[in-house]
Amino acid sequence: MTNSLTGKKIVLGITGSIAAYKACNIIRLLIKGGAEVQVVITPAGKEFITPITLSALTHKPVISEFFSQRDGTWHSHVDLGLWADAMLVAPCTASTLGKMANGVADNMLVTTYLSMKAPVFIAPAMDLDMYAHPTTQQNLSRLRSFGNHIIEPQSGFLASGLEGKGRMEEPEHIVEALRRFFEQRDAALPLSGSHILITAGPTYEKIDPVRFIGNYSSGKMGFALAEECARRGAHVTLVAGPVSLQLSDAAAGRIERIDVESCSEMYQAAIAAFPQCQAAILCAAVADFRPETVATEKIKREGGDDLVIRLKPTHDIAAALGQMKQQGQRLVGFALETHDEEQHAEEKLQRKQLDFIVLNSLRNEGTCFRTDENQVTIISRKGKKAFGKKLKAEVASDIIDELTAIL
Repeated sequence: MTNSLTGKKIVLGITGSIAAYKACNIIRLLIKGGAEVQVVITPAGKEFITPITLSALTHKPVISEFFSQRDGTWHSHVDLGLWADAMLVAPCTASTLGKMANGVADNMLVTTYLSMKAPVFIAPAMDLDMYAHPTTQQNLSRLRSFGNHIIEPQSGFLASGLEGKGRMEEPEHIVEALRRFFEQRDAALPLSGSHILITAGPTYEKIDPVRFIGNYSSGKMGFALAEECARRGAHVTLVAGPVSLQLSDAAAGRIERIDVESCSEMYQAAIAAFPQCQAAILCAAVADFRPETVATEKIKREGGDDLVIRLKPTHDIAAALGQMKQQGQRLVGFALETHDEEQHAEEKLQRKQLDFIVLNSLRNEGTCFRTDENQVTIISRKGKKAFGKKLKAEVASDIIDELTAIL
């Protein structure tokens, strides 16, 4: 099962507290859990721990000032707010608590907090008298009312309810609070617990060491489907043909990418993965034929004779998975047609035991190969749904809506 911190992006805010040294352990635990950490530290925080130490742990430059150089280069608090999956302020002094509660944006940390789109976790750190002061309690109450998560010590309380509070919670408990949050949030996603196989891109079938039979597929549709499934909580096995695409950082933690070149390699990867999956989406543009023999050396054009290449069929991945399909598994295919589109798609739906098929046509200009848009019709045994031209990311959402409804 995927660790709940894997792939998560955490902004760690550090303020001017003696507990700042514990931030090193927080960073180690987050990174060990698979998270990516960006430190934002207040000027006072740098009096307690050096940015060099923090940068060595995170492998990222530490952000403290609005401007990183004297040439006008600046750090965007807005970009950090969009980048993060969570912000953690640990340790958080009474001064920073007050600024956060009242919108006093006089440093990079508070400005980042005010721009944060992700959940915010706060681990207070101060002496008991400061913690017990009505102003601090009012600020804490206000921050809670804004939806922030306050992490306080879990033990050591006396009847007064204050003993032990004020000091920063231990790093292990702080990281565990983040882990539990992500586990609970991810468990509520519609595809949580599902394992989905997706094929994407073209296949290349070698003629000789430098030439191949292939097609124009860029893999964009398949990658969009993989990322949409990951956003909805699924674990994805993405079998990708030779493409130049990269997964977004946000989705990469839930996607196992297997790179292949030929139909045979894609077939083997799909056959191995499918038994563990609840569904497979076969979006790859797999070559239907491959050369019967592959030359071991580059074929030369000297001699003037015509070159004849004998072809033979490749593996039919959809048909193979259709035969393997067990009760409860779902299989989705794609059909790219040039004529009699719906007839050919419906025949393929029946022949390969698909639950539904996604039809697109080369007659729809500006869709299909090498484009950012697509126009599809989803055909099942219950009927069809036609969609307008959309970005492939939006088309992916429509397709996964259809899949989610039958899982």
